[in-house]
Amino acid sequence: MHSISVDNLNKDFRIYERPQDRLLELILRKPRHRVFHVLQDISFNVLEGRSLGIIGDNGAGKSTLMKCLVGTLQPSSGAIDIRGQVAALLELGAGFHPEFSGRRNIYLNASLLGVPDDDIEKLENDIIEFSELQDFIDQPVKTYSSGMYVRLAFSIATMVRPDVLVIDEALSVGDIAFQKKCVQRMNEFRQQQKTMVFCSHSMYHVQELCDTAIWLEKGRIREIGKSEDVVANYEDYCNSRRVYTKGEEHARSHDTATPESAKDCRIIHTLVKNMDGEVIDTVAPLQDIVLELKAEILNDNVNCYFGFALMKDLEEVLSSYLATDRPDVESGPFRKGEIITVRVTLRSMCMRVGSFHVLGGVADSSGLLWYETRLSKEVKIQANKGLGAFVMNADWSVIRD
Repeated sequence: MHSISVDNLNKDFRIYERPQDRLLELILRKPRHRVFHVLQDISFNVLEGRSLGIIGDNGAGKSTLMKCLVGTLQPSSGAIDIRGQVAALLELGAGFHPEFSGRRNIYLNASLLGVPDDDIEKLENDIIEFSELQDFIDQPVKTYSSGMYVRLAFSIATMVRPDVLVIDEALSVGDIAFQKKCVQRMNEFRQQQKTMVFCSHSMYHVQELCDTAIWLEKGRIREIGKSEDVVANYEDYCNSRRVYTKGEEHARSHDTATPESAKDCRIIHTLVKNMDGEVIDTVAPLQDIVLELKAEILNDNVNCYFGFALMKDLEEVLSSYLATDRPDVESGPFRKGEIITVRVTLRSMCMRVGSFHVLGGVADSSGLLWYETRLSKEVKIQANKGLGAFVMNADWSVIRD
C-alpha cells in the first residue's frame, strides 16, 4: 500500500520585477509577471514503511517539493495523497513563534501536528529531555541558536510518532552528539515500519537511510531508483563538473571541531606503508600497500567501525573500504585509553598515473555518524610506461592450434 502518492505535480511561482506590479496587475487585469516553473511533471510513490531520499543541486526544487508534501505550499497542478499523520522538519524555526518560550512552542507545534493537548502533556518531559534544552526551555525561542532550534524541532517531530516523517537537511546544523541521537531515532523510526522522506546533501546518509532516491534537476526528475544507484550516478555527474584543487596543504586533519567529550575516539594518524611496514609517499603500479589508521578510545564500552578511502582531492572518492558490514573485523567494545591500530592491505595498486590521499575515518556503531576523519600525506604514483589511468593485474596466454 502506498503511503505517499504524487501524480504529475507542478509548482509555478510568479516573478514580478517591481512590488507595485502586483497591484497594477490586479487593477489593469493584465499580466505583469513572468512564470518560473519550479517543479514540473513530478510523479512517484512511496510504499508504507519505506524511506525516500531526495537529492540534487541547490535550486533543483528539493525544498519546494518537501513543502508541497507537507502542505505548507500548494501545487499549481497535480495531486498529492499522503495517508496518516505527517510531521515535518523543514527550514529553521518553521512552526515556532519567536516570542513564545520553548515550552509553549512544544504545545503550539504539536497542536499543529494534530496531537491532542492531553497527549502533548504526557510527551512534554520526553521532548525536553531528548532536546537537552532543560536550562533554556522557558526562554523565548528567538534567543535560541540554530542548533537549539533544530534540537527542539526534531524532538517534537519524532516524539509525536507520526506515520510519515519529512526531514529537509535540518540536521546539518546540529552538533555531532545530537546528530548521533537523531540518526538513532531515525533508525528506530524505520524499524517501526514508518515512512520517511529525507532530503540531504550527505550522499552517505541518503544511501544508508533510504531505500529509494529521487534525483531532481531543474525541477524535473532526472532519475529515480535504488538509493545506491541514484547516488552513484549523481556523484559521477558532480565529479564531472568539478574543478580540482591540488596541494600538500590538503593533507591535514579534518576534525569536525567537536569537543573531545562528544566523541568516543580520536584519530592519531593515517599512513600509507609498504609490505615491510615502512611509511611511503610513492607507489609503483601493481604494488601491494598497507593503509594504517591509529585511534585512541576516549570512553568506556565503545563500539567503533573503521573506514578508508582513496581520495583524488578532498571531495572525490576514488575507492572506499568500509568495515561496517564485515563481521570478521573487530569493532569492540573497547575500553577508555586503548590504542587501536587498523590496517587494510591493498593488493596490486591499479593506479598508473597521478596521486591520491588516504582518508581514514572512525564511525559510531551504526556506521552512519563519523566521529572524525584524517588525511594522509599525498602519495604519488611512480612514472612508468603505458597508457590510461589504471593498469590491471592480468595473466596472459597464447595458444596455437
